[in-house]
Amino acid sequence: MMQNELHNQRLLREAEQANARLHTRRHFLRECAFGFGSLALGSLLQSCSIGSANAGTSAIPFDPAHPLAPKLPQFPAKAKSIIYLHMAGAPSQLELFDYKPDLMKLDGQDCPPSLLEGKRFAFIRGVPKMLGPQARFAQHGGSGAWVSNYLPHFSSIVDEVSFLKAVTTDQFNHAPAQLLVHTGSPRLGRPSIGSWVTYGLGTENQNLPGFVVLTSGGKFPDAGKSVWGSGFLPSVYQGVQCRSEGDPVLFIKDPKGMDRDLRKASIDAINQVNEEEYQEYQDPEILSRISQYEMAYKMQIAAPEVMNINNEPAYIHEMYGTQPGKACIANNILLARKLVEKGVRFVQIFDWGWDTHGTAANLSIDVGLNNKCRTVDKAMTALILDLKQRGLLEETLVVWGGEFGRTPMLENRDGKQNPFKGRDHHVEAFTIWMAGGGIRKGVSYGETDEIGYAAVSGKVTPNDIQATLLNQLGFDHEKFTYQFQGRPFRLTDVSGKVIDEIVA
Repeated sequence: MMQNELHNQRLLREAEQANARLHTRRHFLRECAFGFGSLALGSLLQSCSIGSANAGTSAIPFDPAHPLAPKLPQFPAKAKSIIYLHMAGAPSQLELFDYKPDLMKLDGQDCPPSLLEGKRFAFIRGVPKMLGPQARFAQHGGSGAWVSNYLPHFSSIVDEVSFLKAVTTDQFNHAPAQLLVHTGSPRLGRPSIGSWVTYGLGTENQNLPGFVVLTSGGKFPDAGKSVWGSGFLPSVYQGVQCRSEGDPVLFIKDPKGMDRDLRKASIDAINQVNEEEYQEYQDPEILSRISQYEMAYKMQIAAPEVMNINNEPAYIHEMYGTQPGKACIANNILLARKLVEKGVRFVQIFDWGWDTHGTAANLSIDVGLNNKCRTVDKAMTALILDLKQRGLLEETLVVWGGEFGRTPMLENRDGKQNPFKGRDHHVEAFTIWMAGGGIRKGVSYGETDEIGYAAVSGKVTPNDIQATLLNQLGFDHEKFTYQFQGRPFRLTDVSGKVIDEIVA
């Protein structure tokens, strides 16, 4: 009895000692260092990976100790960086770029059964009315491109642009459609375009992220932060969200009572623990964590300078229509120019509020869409002109568009017409335009039928657009891969082709 009690006490002491060893100062620091750091830097770094990647083999040399070091593409590139302006909600191509006078002749008539039978729509039920264009169109420039009066400034630069008039998708809900456009798949877990680009090319400025995200419109895209996530790539490649109002990045300033030397000493101490943890576990995500802490320290000096638009000359503010001190897309577009000028590889701009169903005035195509166009028209035009005057347009690829198109008929929810003029989601045709970065000028590729319902020539998909973007950056989309779960993955999944018709 006594021996059993002594034996039990000894086992208890050994268990307590083992538990104590697990909570030594070193173990505590190792397990909690990142937790403490993320309280201050989580908004900046978003270090947690969506997926855990296997190191595996890759078509791109990968140095986990220096993941953002500049790298050469697979072949000579025509572009060095990309600015992607995504109008979240999907602007109506029928009010902006795809002029269909025959549609006006059908205005107010019942939608023909052939446009409804066997088709799926997000909200249309029953038989809706056809809806003619709500904007006035005219041809512009030497190319004769059709653009509506909703975009008067943009109309002046159409000869710099290539229009893709027959873009299609197979996703009619916002979140999966946005994921498809930006990650190559409608499902969660894939890396975004910007992550692939920084994985392949690194960044030219080691004091700034390779992939920066700017949002406006008051809300995130429906797919959330997944549209700029790194998926199964190391988390160092995910987008870093910055702001045009207040501090460019949350928690970028040193806390009260901590100077820059103390911040550096604390980061060095945390990364020493991370180094020891890496030696023990050989997890490449730990090296990504180290790189992110170091990047955060460097950004304290570099980010406030490059993200400050107040020091831009008055003519630039007039050119872009910026509003210093406010959160708006014009400010973000100017910031995008400043960022690529400083060597950032990929700038992603998301502007929310382009979903024009007609359920309210601000969500209608005759009022709401027109108002949204006013917020972006001047700035996106200025971006092209500004990049051109600085000699940056030829090496910077600018992309503008949404996740799908809008129907030629009115939306009628539950068989009843909405109170304002609106169009439902449409997968069979929409327009995206590109400029710069080795893209042909003054080109309109693809065509829809006489009412803008379906593509009849030059049909392209989001995967085709992704293949084209990678091509301009010097990558063969079929050979640009990352090994994950036993097979090589690529941005374009198992499809996609370069749109040679718009490549200069």
